[in-house]
Amino acid sequence: MTTTETGSDDVDDASRPRSSGDGGDPADETDDSGAATKRADVVEYVVPEMDCPSCAETVERSVQQLDGIDVVDPQVTTGRVSVTYAGEETTPTAITERIEKAGYTVENSSIEAQLSVPGMDCASCAGKVESALEDIDITEHDTRPTTGSVHVSYDPTSTSEADIVGAVENAGYEVTGSTGSESDTAGEAGDKRESVWRSSRAIKTWISGVFVGIGLLFEFALPGANFLVAAVLGRELLVADGVFLVAVGVAGQVIFRNGYYSALNRSLDIDLLMSIAIGGALVASLVFGESLYFEAATLAFLFSVAELLERYSMDRARDSLRELMDLSPDEATVKRDGEAVTVPVDEVSIGDVVVVRPGEKIPMDGVVQEGESPVNQAPITGESVPVDKAAGDEVYAGTINEGGYLEVEVTSEAGDDTLSRIVQMVEDAQSNKTDREQFVERFSSYYTPVVVGFAVLVSVIPPVVFGASWPTYIVYGLTLLVLACPCAFVISTPVSVVSGITSAAKNGVLIKGGNHLEAMGAVDAVAFDKTGTLTKGDLTVTDVVPLSGNTEADVLRCARGLERRSEHPIGEAIVTAAGAERVGDPQIEDFESITGKGVRADLDGTTHFAGKPGLFEGLGFDLSHVHATTDGGVITQTAEELCDRHDCLDLLEDTVPELQAEGKTVVLVGTEDELEGVIAVADEIRPDATETIDRLRDLGVERTVMLTGDNERTARAIAERVSVDEYRAELLPEAKVDAIDELTETHDGVAMVGDGVNDAPALATATVGVAMGVAGTDTAIETADIALMSDDLSKLPYLYELAGQANGVIRQNIWSSLAVKAGLALAVPFGYVPIWVAVLAGDAGMTTAVTGNAMRLARLRSQQETDTESTAT
Repeated sequence: MTTTETGSDDVDDASRPRSSGDGGDPADETDDSGAATKRADVVEYVVPEMDCPSCAETVERSVQQLDGIDVVDPQVTTGRVSVTYAGEETTPTAITERIEKAGYTVENSSIEAQLSVPGMDCASCAGKVESALEDIDITEHDTRPTTGSVHVSYDPTSTSEADIVGAVENAGYEVTGSTGSESDTAGEAGDKRESVWRSSRAIKTWISGVFVGIGLLFEFALPGANFLVAAVLGRELLVADGVFLVAVGVAGQVIFRNGYYSALNRSLDIDLLMSIAIGGALVASLVFGESLYFEAATLAFLFSVAELLERYSMDRARDSLRELMDLSPDEATVKRDGEAVTVPVDEVSIGDVVVVRPGEKIPMDGVVQEGESPVNQAPITGESVPVDKAAGDEVYAGTINEGGYLEVEVTSEAGDDTLSRIVQMVEDAQSNKTDREQFVERFSSYYTPVVVGFAVLVSVIPPVVFGASWPTYIVYGLTLLVLACPCAFVISTPVSVVSGITSAAKNGVLIKGGNHLEAMGAVDAVAFDKTGTLTKGDLTVTDVVPLSGNTEADVLRCARGLERRSEHPIGEAIVTAAGAERVGDPQIEDFESITGKGVRADLDGTTHFAGKPGLFEGLGFDLSHVHATTDGGVITQTAEELCDRHDCLDLLEDTVPELQAEGKTVVLVGTEDELEGVIAVADEIRPDATETIDRLRDLGVERTVMLTGDNERTARAIAERVSVDEYRAELLPEAKVDAIDELTETHDGVAMVGDGVNDAPALATATVGVAMGVAGTDTAIETADIALMSDDLSKLPYLYELAGQANGVIRQNIWSSLAVKAGLALAVPFGYVPIWVAVLAGDAGMTTAVTGNAMRLARLRSQQETDTESTAT
């Protein structure tokens, strides 16, 4: 169980929980004196036995009975329960008790906290702090006067971090900061968790199975030895009956206990239904003499087996997330005082230099300071080929140093690195329910009462109205109770979503929620931004055409002055090219960006402009007749069409169209009176752009569209080369939004692919917004619905295929489980469904089947990775 107290200002922002409502901090309300007027706390419990939706509902109902409970969020796929509550009205201990009263065990795990106590600077000070800490209930404490810090380990059910801070401050020392973390992470818990098949419930189940077998032996193989042993309530009890009762007692103990808690919480779940079924069989046997001992024992044993299978299958699903969490190492080798010291990653600070040797995992996000080595970034970006890293390059926690020695300067705290954010978002993604999941939940709320009612009618009406056999139809009614639990089809969607999202994360695709995964699978139109998406985004100057007696250096010098303050990629390319030519810097004044057209500034006292041809047409220039500059009688290659003066160019009809037809963007430079030159800038098309679009088309995307602010001719040239179905040019940001709106009106779903920052409005407008190359970019990760962590366009077909398969798996799981349940239920009154078939096929079988079907998503790989593996073999 983990807890984070948010009512104390001593807790730093990194440790504050998010409010379940809006993501904000709920502990910021204060009165005029600065005292908190509202205290909202979040506590998270590890409840591994909560492995089905009905279990989650039972836990939620139980906890909601406490005062001060705001939100209860049970997550079946991770076996965790998050509770937001008012700290002044209830406590974590009370919440723990309610979970346990629902019949579920809460795994104990301690919390580690590190307090910053700068005034504790000697052994005597440390002694006073230690004495103060011994007066409160904590597990361990470690005072470190050399660093002015106190490390404590405590049980959050009995002690809060605020209590510890108060104890230290009561000793006379100010606590200036505090961080807390789980000492027992989910990954470690997974390693330490006992095997399902060796658990106490499993042992009881196997013992019960032995007694069921013995009972069957006496009942059918040795009828002569099946003699009378007792009379209970006037009913004969044979040897086999007694053995069956023992089997019920052994396996049914947990069932009846859980059923009792379900009844207390008014939850009509499988535990309560099975308790009623087994209890009903026993009552019919002992009170009415119907001899249903075998059926009761079979129910108890087979249902226990079913529960073990369900637990096992859910653990398999959870393992995929645990694998993500286990990627980052627990320790780091840090350079301190000239020596390499191995410390826990929690003790590594921003600015520390960590040493990463060949074969080791990089422990923290950072920048390479020394060394060169290929780094396997597959855990973050999904790239199948290691990426060469050298000084100045960024690296991520959890990636693997393949060859050389690296020294990395840490740029993020433990728990705030890219991998940690990915894990957290994958966990949070489960709360974004798909439309199908919401439908199933609504349907299940009607399904169980209807089937229970049907079971009562089947048990009573045939014997009463038609004189049918009571034992036969009571068994039919009990069989229907087994089928009344909707676990299989309720769990079918979330387990598929978790499998799909964690599989995507391992392949470098971060999906922010099951709803986005579902929406991506329904997309039939994909819109692409041009720059940085279909092209590499690395613009370079390819042509400089000086005009009116200016030199190339003159043109680049003026262009550099104009573009230095521009944030546009074209401006950056021009500034880079001018720097390479070592042209001078003019004095700049009164810089102004002219939206959608270009820029204006005073250079050395003269007003200059740089921008699209339309900007200069608006200034009154005749672009059809300008004079090119020659160099020693040799005219620029672009200027082939000359007038009688042998130096005239028609920019509108010849020069500009020719450059644009080559996919280049044209920028004119000049003053209010003179056109000084033409600069052409080009962006290289990604080598996998055409293949990606063709692959999307093969997978079922009906329309691909390129959206760009570039001119018509350049857009047409790029569109033809990458084979998109449609292009729209000269679009301002708001026009891109309009284009997405138009596509949405004519298609079921539209995905917009961009950089996640400049295209934020269009990404937000589309059905699904996909940002590319966002590893380490907080803004882009937060903005997009789906993020491609690497700058790899080939991940898009993988994403589309995964989403499509996930939707298919969800449909298969829902309808197959529903069909099996409905078919069995309708067949029960006709005597075609033995009770053991209902348990193994209708309950355990379907739950295991839908989980196994969902796990198939983990095997899907991107085309690039598949090709790489094929080449390697």
